[in-house]
Amino acid sequence: MMRTSHARKWWVLGALTFGLLAVSLDMTILNVALPTLASELNASTSSLQWIVDAYNLVLAAVLLPAGMLGDNYGRKKWLLAALVLFGAASAGCAFADTPSMLIAMRCFLGLGAAFIMPLSMSILPVLFQGAERTKAMMLWSMANMLGIPLGPILGGWLLKHYAWGSVFLINLPLVAIALVAVGFLLPESRSDVRRRLDMPGMTTSSLGLASFTYGVIRLGERGLSDGTAWGAVAAGLLLLAAFVVWQRRTAHPLIDLSLFRSARFTWGAVLATLVTFAMFGLMFTIPQYFQAVQGADALGTGLRLLPLIGGVLVGARTAQSMMARLSSGRITGIGFAFLTAGLAVGATTGTDSGYGFAALWITIAGLGLGMALPTSMDAALGELSAERSSVGSALIMALRQVGGSFGVALLGSALHTVYRLRLDLDGLPDSAAETVRQSAAAGYAVARQLVSEPLLETVRHAFVSGMDVLLWMCGGIALLGIVLALRFLPREATASSTKEAANEIGL
Repeated sequence: MMRTSHARKWWVLGALTFGLLAVSLDMTILNVALPTLASELNASTSSLQWIVDAYNLVLAAVLLPAGMLGDNYGRKKWLLAALVLFGAASAGCAFADTPSMLIAMRCFLGLGAAFIMPLSMSILPVLFQGAERTKAMMLWSMANMLGIPLGPILGGWLLKHYAWGSVFLINLPLVAIALVAVGFLLPESRSDVRRRLDMPGMTTSSLGLASFTYGVIRLGERGLSDGTAWGAVAAGLLLLAAFVVWQRRTAHPLIDLSLFRSARFTWGAVLATLVTFAMFGLMFTIPQYFQAVQGADALGTGLRLLPLIGGVLVGARTAQSMMARLSSGRITGIGFAFLTAGLAVGATTGTDSGYGFAALWITIAGLGLGMALPTSMDAALGELSAERSSVGSALIMALRQVGGSFGVALLGSALHTVYRLRLDLDGLPDSAAETVRQSAAAGYAVARQLVSEPLLETVRHAFVSGMDVLLWMCGGIALLGIVLALRFLPREATASSTKEAANEIGL
C-alpha cells in the first residue's frame, strides 16, 4: 500500500510539470512570433506590446486571491478549472483573427496561469516531506525554469514549419496530460479551517500588483522619464501598503503575515526573488544578443540557449546531491557564486566574442540558477503547513513575479539607454536614425536593408556595451545574494510543519 502511495504522488508531480511547462513556455514562446503577428494580424507596436504584457499583468494581479481560493475551496478543484481555462484560452489565442481578440485571450491565459503556478506549488508540502519535498521542489523548479529558454527553440521550429497559431496549440497536449493525471491521481485537499473571503485584501492586493506591474512594464517600454509609469508604480505601492496595513488589522486576512516571522520563509522568498530578477534580465538580453550581434534566426537563437538549459539541469541535480551534507543557505550561496561568476565573465563580452565564449558563461550562469532558485524556494516552502500552502505559495510566486517584472524594466531601460548613447549615426537620414535608436533588432534590420557594414558595426558595438552594463548589474544582484544567503538563511532546517499532511489527505 505504501509503495502504491509513494508511486502515486510522484505521478502527480509528473502531471503537474506538464501544466507548469505550458505556463513557462508561454512566457517566452510568443516573443519569436511577434514579427509574424505584426504582419498576419496587422498589429501595431502598441498592440504587440499588450499581446505580451496582458498575460503578465493578469498573472500578477490574481496570484494572491488564487491561493486563498485554493486553500478554502479545494486545490484540486481550482487546479483542474485553471487547466481547462488555460487550454481553452490557448485555443482561443491560436484562432484569434484580430489583435484585440488575441489580447483578450492572453488575459484568460494569464488568469489560468495565476492559479496553476501557486496551486501546483502548494501541493508539494501536502504530498512530500523532508528530503522528498526538496527533490520534488527541484523537479517543480526545473519545469518552471526550463520552459523559459525552451520557448524560443520550440517557437522558432514551429514558425518554420507551421502557422503562427501553433505556438499556442502546443499547450493543448501538455494541458490534456496534466488534466487526466491530476483528475485521476490527485486527492482533493483544502484547509480544515475555511476562512471568510477577505474582499478588501483581495481588491487592494490585486489592484496594487496590477498597477505596479503595469508601471514597471511601461518603464521598460517608455524609459525612466515616463511620468505615467512612475504614477502607476507609486499608486501600486500605495495600494500594497494599504493592503499590508489591512492584513495587520483584519481578523480574516488574505495572507498570514506571521509567515515572515520565519527567517527561512522570509529569506528563502527574498533570495528566490533575487534569482528571478537576474534570470529575467539574462533572458531579456541573451536572445537579442544572438540575433542582433551574432545574426541568428529565431530557431538558431533557441538552439544557442541549450548550454543554459544544460547548466540549469546539472545545477539542480548537484544541489540535490549536496542537501545531505550542506545547509540550504550554503548551497544557495554557492549557486549565487556560480551565477555571479557567469555574469561577470559575460560582462566582458565584445563584438568579436564568438559563440563558444557565450556558451561558456551562460553554462556557468545556468549552474548557478539551477542551484540557487530551487534551493531558496524549498527553504521557504518548508515553512508552509498544509493549512496555508496555497496562500504561502502564491505569496512566493507574487514576489518572484514582481521581481522579474521590475528586473526586466530596470535592466532593459539601462541596456537601452547605453545602446542609444553609444550609437554613431552621423550621416544617416533622420527617419532611419530614429528607427535604429528603437532597438538593436531594428538597427540590425536597417543596416541589412542599407547594406551598411559601418552601421551594422555601430549597432553591434552599442548593444554589446549596453548588455555588458546589464550583466554587471545582474552580477551585483547575484553578489548580494551570496551575502544574504550565507548571512540570513538559517543553516539548520526548522521542524517541518507538514509532518502529518500526507496522511490527512490519504496518501
